[in-house]
Amino acid sequence: MFAGHFGVALAAKRAAPRTSLGTLLAAALLLDLVWPALLLAGVERVRIDPGNTAFTPLDFEYYPFTHSGVAVVLWSLAFGAAVLWRTGYRRGAAVAAALVASHWVLDLVAHRPDLPLVWEGPRVGLGLWSSVPATLAVELAVLAAGVALYARAAPARDAAGRWALAALVAFLLVIEAANAFGPPPPSTTAIGIAGLALWLFVPWGAYLDRHRRAEAPALLLEG
Repeated sequence: MFAGHFGVALAAKRAAPRTSLGTLLAAALLLDLVWPALLLAGVERVRIDPGNTAFTPLDFEYYPFTHSGVAVVLWSLAFGAAVLWRTGYRRGAAVAAALVASHWVLDLVAHRPDLPLVWEGPRVGLGLWSSVPATLAVELAVLAAGVALYARAAPARDAAGRWALAALVAFLLVIEAANAFGPPPPSTTAIGIAGLALWLFVPWGAYLDRHRRAEAPALLLEG
């Protein structure tokens, strides 16, 4: 899942108004922020296999450090603790930890049974990716709900706040369309490099949040 993770992060602003959208996005995307580095290092593996599912040609062969059930619990606790240590905002820390865990839950819905519960143990996945229309319907619905909730929780202060949000949504839609209808990636190295580009959404979210009004000044984990 891709756009759905952003939708959940945007919606979470309503639950933790003092936490920057940059931090919320980092939490919701954390597993996929770490995964490309491990992929490029050869620690985790993916195979390009057109037809693996209707929505994606990727066969996730080995990724227990980022996407096993046990790893997700540890990542959630660690990220929540980091937010609490950095900001002292307990609600923000709890929401951030829940967002990390939400990534695995959404992936559980989307993936075929390739998510390990423990390490090399049973693999699970409900297989939404077996249908392109169903995947797009779910992802876009979650994104739309998230944008609506975020816009209500943090109204725009200025034109930058309006246009930065609109640009974010437009960019996500372009990527979602490319994921659904574009050609397979040329190599696993290209997948890793493109995956590292996800980090750019963290400062984008922080910038966007600075131009929106929330209940209190946003607290950004990144400084």
